[in-house]
Amino acid sequence: MNAPSSTPSSSVNTTRWLAVGSVLALILLSLAWELLLAPLRPGGSWLALKALPLCIPLAGLLKNRLYTYRWVSLVVWLYFIEGVVRAWSDKAPGNYLAMVEIVLCLLLFVACALHVRLRLGPRGANKNPDSLEVAP
Repeated sequence: MNAPSSTPSSSVNTTRWLAVGSVLALILLSLAWELLLAPLRPGGSWLALKALPLCIPLAGLLKNRLYTYRWVSLVVWLYFIEGVVRAWSDKAPGNYLAMVEIVLCLLLFVACALHVRLRLGPRGANKNPDSLEVAP
């Protein structure tokens, strides 16, 4: 039997850094959007605080915690929804920034989903001891 290697594969590292980069880019985009590029009010907006929840998973992603990748792939849809609404209801340059947010959210979701899939392997769902399924 082959023992699992302690070093992660290059695919896992790639998805990890894509996820970290996407979160950092979303944080920077949120701050720049609401404070400088297209604030709702001159001088900035309180909507810049939407970047704070994105700071929470950053530590877990950097520590490579699988659970963080799982819940971030669900939370990212809130930012995706905001991007879709503002892309179709805002005027330039806000709608263009919203489209960038949509792309970053999709990239983050794909990176997290692939990361979890690669780390658990093809039969990762059956490795859960709390599963009601009986392994053949």
